[in-house]
Amino acid sequence: MVKVMPLEAMPLSPPTGVAQFALLADPLRLRIVESLAREQLCTCHLIAITGAKQTTISNHLRILREAHVVLGEAQGRFTWYRLAPGAFAEGLIRLQDIAGTGETTPRLRPACAP
Repeated sequence: MVKVMPLEAMPLSPPTGVAQFALLADPLRLRIVESLAREQLCTCHLIAITGAKQTTISNHLRILREAHVVLGEAQGRFTWYRLAPGAFAEGLIRLQDIAGTGETTPRLRPACAP
């Protein structure tokens, strides 16, 4: 029997804009998100993948859960974590827009006067 963990009292929508990038600014948290993008994992797997301590992994998972970008499902003694659907979609769209304009960006302002 799979038991879904209760949601916190925060809004159910994932963070947008700058908040998405802030979540990924920590290198360990980014590694956790990259790992969860590939497969569902429990804390022991993330410890093995990252080499971080259990308390550190748990703290980062708490931050990601509270931001509603990671979901956890309790199964017996273990909790399996996965990314929430569309968790970083807005940030990805913004990055794609930025990346696609580099070579074609026009010069719209005149040079500064001396």
